[in-house]
Amino acid sequence: MLNIPNEALIRQLHDRIVAAQQPDGCWRLFADEEEGNLSASVEAYYALLYSGYSQATDEPIQRARRYILSQGGLGKITNILTKAILSITGQRKWPTSISSIPLEIMLFPQYFPINIYDFSGYSRIHLIPMLIMGDKQFLITNAHTPDLSDLYVRPCDEQEPLPRGYQELQNNIKTGLSWLIGTPRHIHEIAITKAENFILKRIEADGTLYSYASCTILMIFALLALGYEQQHPRIKAAIQGLTEIQFRYDETTTIQNSPSTVWDTALLAYALQEAGIPADHPAIRRAAAYLLPRQQHKTADWSVHNPGTQPGGWGFSESNTINPDVDDSTAALRAILDFSNTGSPAYLEAWNRGLNWVLSMQNKDGGWPAFEKDTNNEMLTWLAIDGAKSAAIDPSEADLTGRTLEYLGNFSGLDLRYPFIKRGADWLIGHQEQDGSWYGRWGVCYIYGTWASLTGLAAVGLPGSHKTVQQGVSWLLDIQNADGGWGESCRSDRLQRYVPLGESTPSQTAWALDALIAVQAQPTAAIDRGIQRLITLMHEEDWKSTYPTGAGLPGHFYSHYHSYRYIWPLLTLSHYKQKYGIN
Repeated sequence: MLNIPNEALIRQLHDRIVAAQQPDGCWRLFADEEEGNLSASVEAYYALLYSGYSQATDEPIQRARRYILSQGGLGKITNILTKAILSITGQRKWPTSISSIPLEIMLFPQYFPINIYDFSGYSRIHLIPMLIMGDKQFLITNAHTPDLSDLYVRPCDEQEPLPRGYQELQNNIKTGLSWLIGTPRHIHEIAITKAENFILKRIEADGTLYSYASCTILMIFALLALGYEQQHPRIKAAIQGLTEIQFRYDETTTIQNSPSTVWDTALLAYALQEAGIPADHPAIRRAAAYLLPRQQHKTADWSVHNPGTQPGGWGFSESNTINPDVDDSTAALRAILDFSNTGSPAYLEAWNRGLNWVLSMQNKDGGWPAFEKDTNNEMLTWLAIDGAKSAAIDPSEADLTGRTLEYLGNFSGLDLRYPFIKRGADWLIGHQEQDGSWYGRWGVCYIYGTWASLTGLAAVGLPGSHKTVQQGVSWLLDIQNADGGWGESCRSDRLQRYVPLGESTPSQTAWALDALIAVQAQPTAAIDRGIQRLITLMHEEDWKSTYPTGAGLPGHFYSHYHSYRYIWPLLTLSHYKQKYGIN
């Protein structure tokens, strides 16, 4: 779109997209998404044409076009980011779901029923650039812009039924607007400036916004909408940051949405130590030395709902310095435990600061969120945006709460005698599904949540005979595959119920087994069958070994972590050996 001459990268990305097309013309987010993904297919179709390396008459493009039209065309797209890209490039009007939120929301006070900090951090950082562009009805085209008008079967989907409570949400926004003092134009200009400054203050050293590619792309166009020249240093740095997070593997090139370097390093170092690699091994020492300076020291957005707390969390990626999260923080703390125990002042201080930060992030309801505490304003789930329930808020989740309790119990020596631990355990007990499982927000999905919950409850001392534990165990045993393993479809998070994959995956088999090992005193036939299948899975190379088991946004965004097929099986096999003394 910006006529940047990086043809080598453009061609590599083009070829990767072409290679992922399915025979029926669609693109899928995961192997068993048999009907394909309309939003992803439109994005792929558009990118291929925009690159110049595919033409409208090419057979793959014709197949993609037929698929898109068979699914109802562009008017049936639900992904708000896809809609935004189409709006930016003049293929459709800006969605009313964006234009109905005035920029003046930036000025609403925190005590108001709705304000910008009610949004989760990851939705807020994407929403504000879109609000700027929607406010200015921004679009950008050039000689390379394809015309997608023939992909509209019917008008855009702006007249679909609005979510329950949407009108109440709009009424609160209108009340907020009437509360603001001054002439409408004056207030509006202040809101634009505040939105611009919000973005500028959250640009990382590598030029990306919040270390995410998706919101960095939106930022670039938002800055253009505000009048920045394309050669402005901020825009050039952002483009360079996007370019540098490319990753090459198997002769393909991809742009990662956010490199998982801190997460991977913490998990790998922890798994190796659980497997018996000593802390003084060079690999572990180097990993700990890498993690130590990545502990964050800035008071950032997380402090709005958690004031007066010293920074001490870790983020997901290497460039992330202002957006820590609970899961990365406990992962890093697990990895550096032995170094803090040796009396090293630097590691001991990091451990204490990290532990304090994690404890401070507990929500009022007893559970733990991902990024920001007490960010659970139900009103925001009424936005006319697909996925708002999962993206707009950051409530307590079973996987975060369970993982945190597992860390606090097994690594910090805390148990149910402490009131805050009991509150966390009570939250998990109260949020168990009727079938005995738990829903996991950041992994796929019910297996992930059940694993985190059972290992967490066991770590803080809930007995294996407890009804909640027994129900969780029964559910895991009920869904064990005939081959001894476990596998769950990404469809689960969209449908909000467990959907079997029909095959076993390494990480999901490891999660289920690790949960059973944590709560059962002796190995069972089911566990031993699972262990044998897990070992076999380690030697298989097929679609199951690359099936995405990391979750981002239901129906829209999943992650394949290349190291998961090693990390979780290694941990599970180590825990099996430690607990049962069996090689």
